[in-house]
Amino acid sequence: MVHPRSKITTLTEFVIQRQYEYPHAKGALTRLLNDIATAAKIVNREINAAGLVDILGTVGKENVQGETQKKLDVFANEMFITALKGGGECCAIASEENEKVITFSNDFSHLGKYVVAMDPLDGSSNIESNVSIGTIFSIYRRISEIGSGTQEDLLQPGLNLVASGYVIYGSSTMLVYTTGKGVNGFTLDPSVGIFCLSHPDMKYPDTANIYSINEGNYIYFPEGVKQYIKYCQESDPESFRPYTSRYIGSLVADFHRNLIKGGIFLYPGTTKNPNGKLRLLYECSPMAFIAEQAGGKASTGTQRVMAIQPETLHQRVPFYTGPKWMVEKIEALIKGSTE
Repeated sequence: MVHPRSKITTLTEFVIQRQYEYPHAKGALTRLLNDIATAAKIVNREINAAGLVDILGTVGKENVQGETQKKLDVFANEMFITALKGGGECCAIASEENEKVITFSNDFSHLGKYVVAMDPLDGSSNIESNVSIGTIFSIYRRISEIGSGTQEDLLQPGLNLVASGYVIYGSSTMLVYTTGKGVNGFTLDPSVGIFCLSHPDMKYPDTANIYSINEGNYIYFPEGVKQYIKYCQESDPESFRPYTSRYIGSLVADFHRNLIKGGIFLYPGTTKNPNGKLRLLYECSPMAFIAEQAGGKASTGTQRVMAIQPETLHQRVPFYTGPKWMVEKIEALIKGSTE
């Protein structure tokens, strides 16, 4: 009898098996993903122990977004920077927590083929509430010459992504990623500290009945979005309506639930914030890549997120993502309301 654990595929094994997708990497992408996974395991450990040590609360200053930094925000940022710098495959990082690009020029990193954009701890406003939070990352192949990475290396459209993914720290810790050949999820086995393949070839379900939006901002929404919310609340069994409203307030948690169960995530621009609040480079583009690879779609309401050329590191865009037919419905309503 074969022991069930003998059939487990680890993250490292899986990435090595898929190296034919990027033969030029020669193991570099594998090592880079392992560096990210290592940092995620350290962050996961601190999150799980946060209530027992002095790591909850704020550090008394704001990040570049004008948001109060949590102690875990700072810790997660430092861990990912340290892991990526030490790994040597990454020459520059753009982080939500840092105003400018972080460049590396040590003996290894200046030769790195990749740059990474990341939100080290998405949803950190929920930390004290013990709600699922996450990490979002995107990986681009550098376009500059050998040496310290540049801002131009990071200001690339999502169409140029080599890989993207997220880690969700919840009842279990999962790493979900894509290299453009489908989406695969790995669950952390805490007994051995290894990410194991648990959700191969993830796809949005054919049926979906969840919509995720902060309806408390309803009066500030564009007309097309208001119409879509009313559409979601109407009764029509053939289209699975009325939909169920589910909103956590953590992009990773909302996106992950909707990917598993089937639903659309909406973060529109408002009269207060016309471009919304989510950042293109390290939130919307990486999630858009995953959504498309899972058979879904990601849009600003008027254009494909993956096709947008970033102009600044912390640029914001409206964001709608989920099954194609759900996203196309809100695009049609937004277009109709502006004609």
